[in-house]
Amino acid sequence: MLKIYIREIREKQDLSQEKLSKLSGVSASHIGYIENGEREPTISVLCKIARALKVDIKDLFKYEGY
Repeated sequence: MLKIYIREIREKQDLSQEKLSKLSGVSASHIGYIENGEREPTISVLCKIARALKVDIKDLFKYEGY
């Protein structure tokens, strides 16, 4: 299973959802929904978030096997 790890990266960089929102142009509420697994982000949104976090988009994902 592929899991998105935005929260972990954001917290390691000591960024709030609001700060990440300002840097990425993605609303803080949408970031919260993504981090909580309540919404599936589009590639466009993931690109914006990765750019704001200064990471490669692939770094937002981890594979968790069974």
